[in-house]
Amino acid sequence: MFCRPSCWVQHMSLDNKTGMDPPGIRVRPVTGLVAADYFAPGYFVWAVLIANLARVGYEEKNMYMAAYDWRLGFQNTEVRDQTLSRIKSNIELMVATNGGNKAVIIPHSMGVPYFLHFMKWVEAPAPMGGGGGPDWCAKHIKAVMNIGGPFLGVPKAVAGLFSAEAKDIATARAVAPGVLDSDLFQIQTLQNLMRMSRTWDSTMSMIPKGGDTIWGGLDWSPEEGYAPSKRKQGKNDTCTQNESGGGVCEATQASYGRMVSFGRDVAEAPSSEIERIEFRGAVKGNSVANNTCRDVWTEYHDMGFGGIKAVAEYKVYTAGEVVELLEFVAPKMMERGSAHFSYGIAEDLDDPKYEHFKYWSNPLETKLPNAPDMEIYSLYGVGIPTERAYIYKLRPAAECYIPFQIDTSAKDKNEDGCLKDGVYTVDGDETVPALSAGYMCAKGWRGKTRFNPSGIKTYVREYDHNPPSNFLEGRGTQSGAHVDIMGNYQLIEDVIRVAAGAKGEELGGDQVHTGIFEWSEKIKLKL
Repeated sequence: MFCRPSCWVQHMSLDNKTGMDPPGIRVRPVTGLVAADYFAPGYFVWAVLIANLARVGYEEKNMYMAAYDWRLGFQNTEVRDQTLSRIKSNIELMVATNGGNKAVIIPHSMGVPYFLHFMKWVEAPAPMGGGGGPDWCAKHIKAVMNIGGPFLGVPKAVAGLFSAEAKDIATARAVAPGVLDSDLFQIQTLQNLMRMSRTWDSTMSMIPKGGDTIWGGLDWSPEEGYAPSKRKQGKNDTCTQNESGGGVCEATQASYGRMVSFGRDVAEAPSSEIERIEFRGAVKGNSVANNTCRDVWTEYHDMGFGGIKAVAEYKVYTAGEVVELLEFVAPKMMERGSAHFSYGIAEDLDDPKYEHFKYWSNPLETKLPNAPDMEIYSLYGVGIPTERAYIYKLRPAAECYIPFQIDTSAKDKNEDGCLKDGVYTVDGDETVPALSAGYMCAKGWRGKTRFNPSGIKTYVREYDHNPPSNFLEGRGTQSGAHVDIMGNYQLIEDVIRVAAGAKGEELGGDQVHTGIFEWSEKIKLKL
């Protein structure tokens, strides 16, 4: 990766047309518990949880790491590697050889929608599904303990696909302008990252689901009124009263429903004052690329200045419009991805079209299995600013360039504000907003709903971030960060207790620190 970065990018990329192996290249995931115990020496992922499960009697014969190629579309992991069939066989073997005790499944991050896909696949008839029958999950699964689950996607995926950026990259650019745009390590860094990540169908599984109904529109959002300074005090209001009874606002009110805005003025203006020029159907003018761009080709090179200008002149995009935005700027990528994923809300879940695998990882377009004794948990960290919306600007025209860039000059004057370096943040685990991680278990699946017809019990368990007090504590035992939470002692205790036979009520039921239940009530979704 560091010695020969161009070679690494070439081998980590998939075929841009098929989303599978490029000719002559084959990269496969490591198998077994060592597949994800450590990301690098000293940087744990699953290692701490594995060690603690071992303390209560678990070992390789009854503990299985379901490693999969996270670059592929979920159904393609079965087509190429038979990964879903292997998961099915291993769960059946563990249940059969452990006295019929059902399995506890612990997915993390992208593994959460991947396992949603599995639960539909395993019961669906062959050849599209695993042929396990409608009661397979009821027979084999005790609980699904989802850690840091992006059930409804993440805004961060939009920024990554749109401009190969996120909050950290935008901040780095603000600190050291020009570094990421240079020919670093003999490759054009962001262009190559975009070219590579756009071949990974899995990245499109992270695009926000549910559109404006879930994420809000031009004038509203479920988290409206959230302010980081008040979150620290256990409140979610934006203003406090002074001694005379007046309001003292801590920061600019965020319009989270405006997921992408071109300019801070657009992000904050009343919607009635925003003049938008339609981008759909705009003529994509002359190509901005020449032969020298061949090695870092992206679909922007086919848009021309006309198409690029049209995107900026539409000015603001909500979650529902973001999908259309990506279809406009990267039609080939989205055409390939749309064969594997969908981002809407089902009107009629009994419609035969929802039997197709492209809907299985979207909890708003599929039903949970008929397994009333099963439990589903949402376990996730909170208390860390997490990307929710972006302010963009057009970059000056240049050769082989990405035309859009997060505007790092846009920030709140108040350090406790939710706008910093062009990124609006909300409560979450630094990667997944609490809304995405918690809504389905807080409301969408709570009780018997059309998405949960058998009434599987659901629990929300939030872990408030408490960073280590000094360097000697390492990554901390009370972290709520997306990966570091895997070492959170409260989460580990919850997992061990369920793995040892406890139920959600014995853990104390829900444990929340955010306004997830209040936010969920603002979402007007037919249940």
